[in-house]
Amino acid sequence: MISFVSTLEQLNYNIWSYHISVSPEITKEITADGNRRVICKVNNIATIHSALMPLDDGSYILVNKQIRTQLNISEGDKVQVTLEKDTSEYGIPMPDSFRVLLDQDEIGSEYFHALTPGKQRGLIYIVGKVKNLDSQLNKGMAILEHLTERKGKLDYKALNDKIKEYNQRSKMR
Repeated sequence: MISFVSTLEQLNYNIWSYHISVSPEITKEITADGNRRVICKVNNIATIHSALMPLDDGSYILVNKQIRTQLNISEGDKVQVTLEKDTSEYGIPMPDSFRVLLDQDEIGSEYFHALTPGKQRGLIYIVGKVKNLDSQLNKGMAILEHLTERKGKLDYKALNDKIKEYNQRSKMR
């Protein structure tokens, strides 16, 4: 685990994003084995599961609006950062509800695990970003049905429609 102080900065590229810079020395130490996934704790309050994104010789970690609001920080503020390697299977916490669905749906699970790690993380994030268990289950079932119907091909627009369909079904109960 590595701790350091950094500053919340804003990237002025095609997309405007806030980030925390990581020095070249720390970047080199953390990524020595080729794995850029980290668990970043900011001000001992907020946890960010992320990859170190290359920037010049160092790297950075994106900080979304929700985290900035939670920490009440803005551009130029100093933050205490603790980094540790993320050695988890998916690089993001897996909601128990989705794990149970994957255990129960063998075909959906095969299609899910055939996706790239980044797509798996994206789908796990979709399920985990809602805290309501019923909503998590709806999203998880919609994802697995979508993957099964499309034989593992991910189409985000069609997936969004499938999730809406599941949400409507749950309202009718």
